[in-house]
Amino acid sequence: VQLQASGGGLVQPGGSLRLSCAASRIVSTVNVMGWFRQAPGKERELVAAITEGGFTTYTESVKGRFTISRDNAKNTLSLQMNNLGPEDAAVYYCYIDLYSGARSWGRGTQVTVSS
Repeated sequence: VQLQASGGGLVQPGGSLRLSCAASRIVSTVNVMGWFRQAPGKERELVAAITEGGFTTYTESVKGRFTISRDNAKNTLSLQMNNLGPEDAAVYYCYIDLYSGARSWGRGTQVTVSS
């Protein structure tokens, strides 16, 4: 399954962006969907994830600012990011985990936070 992420761009501090991720085909065995990010010189970190049943988890630094959601019927994933700061600037990657244990990654979308 190929994933296509979109929605990144340049935003001023305090601004908002909405990232989206779509699968190339409908897959009925998707377990977890989520987003990682990687800033220059830093390790890739998990930002947020959501299970098929809707359970969500967030890294501490984005709690209260980011909201992850998914459409199980369409295998689409979204990340609403509010009150963005320079620390949020990174390349964001979406992923899906199938119940089989396989993981697919999207190519990444750049988020730049600058005035």
